Amino acid sequence: MAEVKHKKVKRKEAGLRTEATIAADHLHSAAIHLLRRLRRQDAGSGIGPAQLSALSVLVFAGPRTLGELAAAEQVKPPTMSRIVAGLKRGRLVKLTRDIKDGRRLLVQASPQGARLLGKARRRRIEDLALQLEALTRSEIAQLDAAAGLLEKLLRDWR
Repeated sequence: MAEVKHKKVKRKEAGLRTEATIAADHLHSAAIHLLRRLRRQDAGSGIGPAQLSALSVLVFAGPRTLGELAAAEQVKPPTMSRIVAGLKRGRLVKLTRDIKDGRRLLVQASPQGARLLGKARRRRIEDLALQLEALTRSEIAQLDAAAGLLEKLLRDWR
């Protein structure tokens, strides 16, 4: 009898994994398509997507070493060096010596860089909000609740 219960539990767990896989597939596809569409607004920022993404890390996560920034953006350090050089030429970041270790340079968003990123973010949000107006209040509330679940998932990510 205990063996039958064990099989039922395994089937239930398998069903949950299947549901999670289907949901993961839907979320993955929707997220990619959503970001691609919103990225169209980034052209108004005047800098490329790689620079905008790196600037976002610096604005929201604070100063980082070149290596930390490269790791966060999942690129090689030489690539990040070129990205940061472009941001520096545009006066969107500044480089400072690490107080704890004078050999290390920290990359930090400049006030101009933070403003540029803020404007780019507002353009994306305004574009998305305009699209959301095609939905009902109930659907918008569902999306808002789903966004909260995604934020929770990201906080607890292992």
